[in-house]
Amino acid sequence: MISKHISEKEATKSITAMRLGLANTPDGNILSNMKNVAEHIFEPLRKWVDGPIKINSFYRSEALNKAIGGASKNGKQTSQHCYGQAMDIDDIYGHKSNAEMFNYIKDNLNFDQMIWEFGNEENPDWVHVSYVSDSVNRNRILKAVRNKGKTQYIDITNG
Repeated sequence: MISKHISEKEATKSITAMRLGLANTPDGNILSNMKNVAEHIFEPLRKWVDGPIKINSFYRSEALNKAIGGASKNGKQTSQHCYGQAMDIDDIYGHKSNAEMFNYIKDNLNFDQMIWEFGNEENPDWVHVSYVSDSVNRNRILKAVRNKGKTQYIDITNG
C-alpha cells in the first residue's frame, strides 16, 4: 500500500501502458516519493473531502510518459509523475468539486506545483498536484489552457 487509501496497483495502473505493453513499476526511491505525496497531499485532502477521490494518473514510467506526450525537455522525460512526485485527481464521486479540492490544497497544504487542468473558470477537468518536500516545495500554481491545439501553462501563483 502507498497509503491508507491508495494501493500500489491503483497508483501505477495505466490503460495506455497495458495496451502498449509498457512496464510501469516504480523502484524503491520512487515508492518513497509516492508515499510522501500520499501522506502530505492525498490523505489530508481525502479526509477533508470525506470520501473517495479518483486518481487519474500517479506514477508513470519514462516510456509511458513519452507515449502519452507528458512533460519532457530535450528528449528527457521531466514530468514529476516519472519520479512519483505528482498525481492527477478528479472528484468523479460528487463529494467535492475539482475547484473545491484545488482551493483546499492551495489554502491548506504545502505543495510543489498545482495545475488547474483545462475545464472552465468555475471548475477544472482535473487537478494536477505535486509534492517534493516541505523545504523545497515551490507552491507554484498554473492554469493549463489550449491555444491553437497546444497546451500552454499560465502562472497564476499570485493571481
